[in-house]
Amino acid sequence: MSENLDKSNINEAGKSKSSDSEQGLEDAVEGCDEALQKNIKSGSPSTQRVQRPHSSPPRFVTVEELLETAKGVTNMALAHEIVINGDFQIKPVELPEDSLEKRVKDIVHKAFWDCLSVQLSEVPPTYDRAIKLVGEIKETLLSFLLPGHTRLRIQITEVLDLDLIKQEAENGALDISKLAEFIIGMMGTLCAPVRDEEVKKLKDIKEIVPLFRAIFSVLDLMKVDMANFAVSSIRPHLMQQSVEYERKQFQEFLEKQPNSLDFVTQWLQEAADDLMSQKYKNALPAAGGAAGSGDGPRLDPVAVQNYAYLKLLKWDHLHRPFPETVLMDHSRFQEFQLQLEQLTVLGAVLLVTFSMAAPGIASRADFAEKLKMIVKILLTDMHLPSFHLEDALTAVGEKVCLEVSSCLSLCGLSPLTTDQEAVLKGQIQAVASPDNPIRRIVDSRILTFLDTYLASSHQKPSPIAPGGLGPIQKELEEVAVKFVRLVNYNKMVFSPYYDVILSKILARS
Repeated sequence: MSENLDKSNINEAGKSKSSDSEQGLEDAVEGCDEALQKNIKSGSPSTQRVQRPHSSPPRFVTVEELLETAKGVTNMALAHEIVINGDFQIKPVELPEDSLEKRVKDIVHKAFWDCLSVQLSEVPPTYDRAIKLVGEIKETLLSFLLPGHTRLRIQITEVLDLDLIKQEAENGALDISKLAEFIIGMMGTLCAPVRDEEVKKLKDIKEIVPLFRAIFSVLDLMKVDMANFAVSSIRPHLMQQSVEYERKQFQEFLEKQPNSLDFVTQWLQEAADDLMSQKYKNALPAAGGAAGSGDGPRLDPVAVQNYAYLKLLKWDHLHRPFPETVLMDHSRFQEFQLQLEQLTVLGAVLLVTFSMAAPGIASRADFAEKLKMIVKILLTDMHLPSFHLEDALTAVGEKVCLEVSSCLSLCGLSPLTTDQEAVLKGQIQAVASPDNPIRRIVDSRILTFLDTYLASSHQKPSPIAPGGLGPIQKELEEVAVKFVRLVNYNKMVFSPYYDVILSKILARS
């Protein structure tokens, strides 16, 4: 299967520009994606553009329409991220130290706190700004309360009564330290356990201005904690609403930009063509098609969809635009691709090593796990542009030979000879080439495993990894679970569009 994915027909040589609407969609989603998660660096962009299929004419849009569409895509991307990413969390904003925005923010904040300090130092003190701060703190504390927190709501409202506080200030009876003590106590009651230590430190600050400043800093963190609590609470209930919401948003975009399924059509057409070619060659995997009758082989639409998703794991991201319906998950598919490339090299190195080693040590689970971890560490930076696989595999070969010889000695066997070490190092070094036979076998079996996993995603137990992939089965299953979850969600959202497109494609087959 991997050979067919690698050699699938790719239309690279277009020089005409993509339509304004497609660029608007890509820019909007990329902008949102950068704020939500770490992007995978795949190198500098190509100067060439791929020819858009001419299934529908481009439509000119106004700036207002484009901005409205971009906003809808951004909201859709946020809902999508919350549902798909179980680890999604809102992070506090941290501005770069040398950025203009941070310098301006620091200057403004310093001026504000200096002014507050001057007012409180007057005789008698002026409490105008301090009372405004107490009002903001009061509103923030009330925003943390749940509907059942009636007693706490009454307590905050009574103690932080701004009218009463103003009267006390006017009569010289205001004890600002006492108010701060109540605020800190209430923060300790409402904060998440992770903030207990930070709230406790507030009690050690005796000066009013630094104390208020620290209180606002901790309150900002508590706001983030509350937002993440809300996200985790609504996630189980968001799935179906998110599916409907994303489909509605995409439909609205499609109505404004009728050519927004052109790349999807091309992607599915290529998958169908590849599978049809495999059928004629009798090379279609068991999970990949339904039996046909009549003049020629017929394709199963589900098999075409599954195969199309597998093609995304072999995508040329520099030269080919991503299909529109998976554009929000572009970085995720890139990450899957990089993880699988690393697993392919790891699996090939282990397969070569255990093929040469004595059967006794190849069957030792502790040694296999230790050797896998060593090779994984040496391949950790494989996704970086500065990584040189050939150099890394040279180091891998040296380390593997040492570990194998050491294990053989512990087992009472003769260590590797100089010739055996040279052969093993050479075979490991050869894995650097994508055309290496061992690497191609491992790559093909990984894709077959993913195809089987995708076809049996609703069945138990999970598929067993093909021969030779046993040492990396755990890592492979972790990728497969995430991949299948993402694919199934994408199908839930966009299956109506896929069904229409595939019905037309398969009718012509």
